[in-house]
Parts: sequence; C-alpha cells; structure tokens
Amino acid sequence: MQQEATARARELQRSWYGEPLGALFRRLIDDLGLNQARLAAVLGLSAPMLSQLMSGQRAKIGNPAVVQRVQALQDLAGQVADGSVSAAEATDRMDEIKKTQGGSVLSSSGQTTTGSGAPTVKRVVREIQSLLRSVSAAGDIIDAANSLAPSHPELAEFLRVYGAGRTADAVAHYEAHQN
Repeated sequence: MQQEATARARELQRSWYGEPLGALFRRLIDDLGLNQARLAAVLGLSAPMLSQLMSGQRAKIGNPAVVQRVQALQDLAGQVADGSVSAAEATDRMDEIKKTQGGSVLSSSGQTTTGSGAPTVKRVVREIQSLLRSVSAAGDIIDAANSLAPSHPELAEFLRVYGAGRTADAVAHYEAHQN
C-alpha cells in the first residue's frame, strides 16, 4: 500500500514538475555542491519536508514561492554547468534566492527582471506555470482544456501549454503571441 502511494506521488510529481522531486533535488545538490540541509534552507523548506518530497511521501510543494525558488536554482545550476556563473557567484546567488518571497512578476526584485527593469520572458512564463500548477494538477488542467477546446480553442491551448507543457514550449508560445 505504501509503495503504491509513493509511486502515485512520484507520478504526480512528474506531471507537475517534469520529473520526480527526488531526482530533481539530487541533481541540484550535485550540480550546486549542496547537502540536503542547505538545499532545504535555500528553498525555505524544513529538512523533514524536503525529505518527504524527495522520497515521495509527499507529492506537492504547497508554497508557490518555494516552486519559484526551485526554478531559480535550476536556472542557476544550468549557468554553473555552462560556466557563465562561478561557484563563488553561485553561493551568493543562492543566498539571494533564499531571500526571495516569490510573488508577482511585477515585483521590483532583481530576480524577476532584466537590467532594464522588465520581467524576463522565461520568468513571466514560469510564474504563469507556477500559478496554474499551484491551483490544479496537470491532468486536471488537460481535462479542463479538452472541455474548453470546442468553444474556446485558444484558451484550451493556453491551459495545455502553460498548465501541463514544458517551459521551453511555453516560452515559444508566449513569444509567438506578443504583438
């Protein structure tokens, strides 16, 4: 019974976050040279909560600000991997990420804007995804999109792309629909 619940939680995580959180968090730990306690602190989770998410005892991150911090750490790990951010800079950035409260793309936080003060496309897209995914599971969003498709195909497409799709596809959709 417990194994079935864990398998279900991991499948839900895959639908909500693109992969089980255990794999995602282990990759962040490896890529950024963290331990579980430091990762939990940066994300704003308790160590037991992080452990429950990693093991599949819990499926969902309930706080959208934590989801945004996960996304920011994924971006940072990519920058470290491609050499555009040094290990020392990564440590400073993690301290900044830890302090972020999440929230609107219209906030004045440097985490959400370009040098000009405008939100980055990827950040806007991720905020939209985070909001949709905090409201409902990907499967439910797809069901809603299918219900809307006959009468509101554009809205259905929006729900599919942002609510259950990959960030890269949502960025492409966003850019294609800007005038």
